[in-house]
Amino acid sequence: MIAQAGVSVFDTLFDNFWVLLILKAGAVLGFFLVVPLVVGYMEHKVLAHMQARLGPMEAGGFHGWAQLVADGVKFVQKEDVVPAAADRNVFSLAPAVAMIPYIVIMVVLPLSASWFAVQLDVGVFFVLALSSVSVIGVLMAGWASANKFSLIGALRAAAQLIAYELPLVLATAAIVMQAGSLSLVDIVEAQHSYWYVMTQPIGFVIFMMAALAELTRPPFDMPIADSEIIFGAYTEYTGLKFAFFLLSEYGGIVALAGVASVLYLGGYQQLPGLPIPGPLMMLGKMFALSFFVIWFRATYPRMREDQLQHFSWLILIPLALLQILAVAFIKVAVN
Repeated sequence: MIAQAGVSVFDTLFDNFWVLLILKAGAVLGFFLVVPLVVGYMEHKVLAHMQARLGPMEAGGFHGWAQLVADGVKFVQKEDVVPAAADRNVFSLAPAVAMIPYIVIMVVLPLSASWFAVQLDVGVFFVLALSSVSVIGVLMAGWASANKFSLIGALRAAAQLIAYELPLVLATAAIVMQAGSLSLVDIVEAQHSYWYVMTQPIGFVIFMMAALAELTRPPFDMPIADSEIIFGAYTEYTGLKFAFFLLSEYGGIVALAGVASVLYLGGYQQLPGLPIPGPLMMLGKMFALSFFVIWFRATYPRMREDQLQHFSWLILIPLALLQILAVAFIKVAVN
């Protein structure tokens, strides 16, 4: 291939749709395979320090640096067991269905004004729609396992999604009203002067609590309550299939931390006096929120199922509706 005068071979390649698609897909997949694993490693270390756990500090010697490697080797060595009465096809497909939505969410997360795989004018709708798909994988796992405890865990996960999807959407709607756009990039650019967490702190708390419940993270981990239903929908899973469910959990933490950073913390917008590149600023905020998620696990006990429903329907949803009314009133008063 001979490049035209003044146009390099690389410019010609990057103008090719298929080459650009492959490069973007590879970048997103690489991001998904690296950052969630770092968050998983961080969880080992943070919990080890907060709860005085010695186990994660031993692998590899200094500070347990090889713990992630040890976990990977353990999962690979475990036997891949499928219950005799299980639906083998659905049982095997469930981990992928639970994991893929979080990979796709990362396609639209902007790391800077120009660093994103796809820019969608309805990026917020796209993210919210995908965030509710992963529960289908959990339902598939619970039903296909031919285990009553797994089915109960899957049904709990579905009930939890129904209860907490609404406050998540309502909190996001208030942000969209203030920014005047559904585009994630436009929402970040609208926070150039100040972050929306300053004007909507209650909305930020609602969003993070709903996100924790969507991810079935403590204190909202009733679908995997080991004291009641063993390990819920994942009880019959072993080896790499179980590892994929764990990867989807950490991928969900990263994805929703990224969305929260975009909506409330200014995304890639820099702090005054800190000339940090946009992508590093965005990653820093994502890791800070991921630490918040891990800290909650180490601090707060599991809620009861009735407490979970009460917290959503009688506390979070009314507060989210009041938040929308307040934003609407201020928008009308200012304009």
